[in-house]
Amino acid sequence: MRRVVQFSTGNVGRHSLAALIGRPDLELVGVHAASADKIGRDAAELCGLSDPTGVLATDDLDALIALKPDCVVYTALGETRPMEAIEQMSRLLAAGINVVGTSMVWLVTPRHADGWLREPLEQACATGNSSLYVNGIDPGYSGDTAVHAALSLVTRASSVTVQEIFDYGNYDDYEYTGTAMGFGNSPQDELPMAFQPGVVASLFGGLVRSLAAHLDVELDEVRERCEPWYTDQRIECTMTTVEPGRMAAVRFAAEGMRGGEPVITVEHINRLTSAAAPQWEFPPEGHLGVHKVIVEGEPRVEVSTHLSHPVLDVTDAGCVSTAARAVNAIDWVCRAPAGLVALENIPPTEMIRGLMW
Repeated sequence: MRRVVQFSTGNVGRHSLAALIGRPDLELVGVHAASADKIGRDAAELCGLSDPTGVLATDDLDALIALKPDCVVYTALGETRPMEAIEQMSRLLAAGINVVGTSMVWLVTPRHADGWLREPLEQACATGNSSLYVNGIDPGYSGDTAVHAALSLVTRASSVTVQEIFDYGNYDDYEYTGTAMGFGNSPQDELPMAFQPGVVASLFGGLVRSLAAHLDVELDEVRERCEPWYTDQRIECTMTTVEPGRMAAVRFAAEGMRGGEPVITVEHINRLTSAAAPQWEFPPEGHLGVHKVIVEGEPRVEVSTHLSHPVLDVTDAGCVSTAARAVNAIDWVCRAPAGLVALENIPPTEMIRGLMW
């Protein structure tokens, strides 16, 4: 049985925490929480479960390291505080504790991450003889597992498109996702963080370059594009309220170019309710969200992944699946050679071990 610590209890972390508590092959020994109102509370309470675990949340990283867990599930938001996240991960790794996570999405394709991010974590892994693995839905599943499966069905491919088409209206995360993407902004406002020059290429370009490397394709460049959509009516939703003349949808992509044409595209179409950007593509069959892969080739292949849940909204179901991409890799990562782990390093059947009991 693997001893594990959950690091954060936010939109993704509360779902990974519930998964850790439920799995008979894992033992939850600690929980990290940064908010004062969560410290000292039982892990079960923090993820909506009724039976207490006896494991209380703390913000003391040294105390968690002293528990000597086999693995930490790191889901704390790191993209807005990367140096602090690197320092926290490095301390865990250097102490000999493996880390799986959903944060710091550049690490989904670790061989294509910049040196400032990759090198201190590699050094920490070497010091502690430990491993680090980061994945999720997007970036993650759609750009590796789903697209690899689709490409395996063709004899030749001329282009690949990976898409997230999602209604974020019910996603209660304006503080990060909403502000980063600029929902509610006017055309006169400063560009939001996610669409400052170079950011889309930084976040999603690694997926493009990684896929090109797997395909043995030499790209001329990776470029980015972004198109906001401004509403002419008031839109109210869980994410935020958008007044007329302000942004309620956005379409953006990182494109791998060859011969002046995009041959590998990673694209998002994100809107707040179906009233936004009605001329843009919607998910098929009335779904609120889809992760889609389209391979133009012999033959043409289109794979759509829909998530649902009997109680949770589709965006919350996406957070459950994001958590799963980390939790399901714990046992293998604990057995892996030291270093940064990419999805392609993990045998596919290792990601389904322990899921049925």
